[in-house]
Amino acid sequence: MFRTVLTSLLAVLVLCGSAFAAEKTLIAAANPTWPPMEFLDENKNIIGYDRDIIAAIAEEIGMKSEFRNIAWDGIFASLESGQANVIASCVTITDKRKKAYVFSDPYYEVHQAVVVAKDSAIKKPEDLKGKKVGVQIGTTAIEALRKMNVDIDLRTYDEVGLVFEDMRNGRLDVVVCDDPVARYYASRKEGYKDLMKVAFLTEDVEYIGFVFSKDNAELAAQVNKGLKAIRENGITSHHYTLKPHDSQHIPSPLTPFSQPNVTVHSVHSNE
Repeated sequence: MFRTVLTSLLAVLVLCGSAFAAEKTLIAAANPTWPPMEFLDENKNIIGYDRDIIAAIAEEIGMKSEFRNIAWDGIFASLESGQANVIASCVTITDKRKKAYVFSDPYYEVHQAVVVAKDSAIKKPEDLKGKKVGVQIGTTAIEALRKMNVDIDLRTYDEVGLVFEDMRNGRLDVVVCDDPVARYYASRKEGYKDLMKVAFLTEDVEYIGFVFSKDNAELAAQVNKGLKAIRENGITSHHYTLKPHDSQHIPSPLTPFSQPNVTVHSVHSNE
């Protein structure tokens, strides 16, 4: 009997210890196909702005951090399944998502960008009429296109990299995605930068936040505390995988977004 009780107590202690350890680690889900926000290095490690910001926040609040590679179509479910306790994957804060999840304070601003071939005459939303337009499924690019109220041939893909690949190979006329990603491909990525340009941005600003399950508001509050600290104190250089000066068209996180040499168009829903 004593051994049974002792075994039970030890099991409880182990479980408590495991839970405590989990609470001391920011386990971040990311879909690393979205450069420069999150992508894979040559060793298949997740790198990028989101990775670096989470690492800096974790350090500020006395936690460890680790990243898990989760496909976009399963990334929100990773919170319910316990695979992760935060999503750090350039997630736009929307009213619909806020009904199901808790968001951190915004840490980044983006616009939707329209990417076209270098020699394309597309300059404004109306020019998209009849064009083959590619987007990653489940992203806010679809909503941005709906607001443009232009007849297009919309094609959806599992990953944004596949969208850009199809445009490079002549199967698409246009790619629409978050502007940091658009600028990365159009101004930095080998095999793409000499073939593409950002034609214009939508005027609407989207705010990016970290995502938590509804029952984990306490962790969200801790992350907000760390986010506030790194806004005030800055992030030491070793946290950055990509520096703002690595590309003239990739903005820095935690600072206002600038739009050099790109026309911004206002688009409105017809509802």
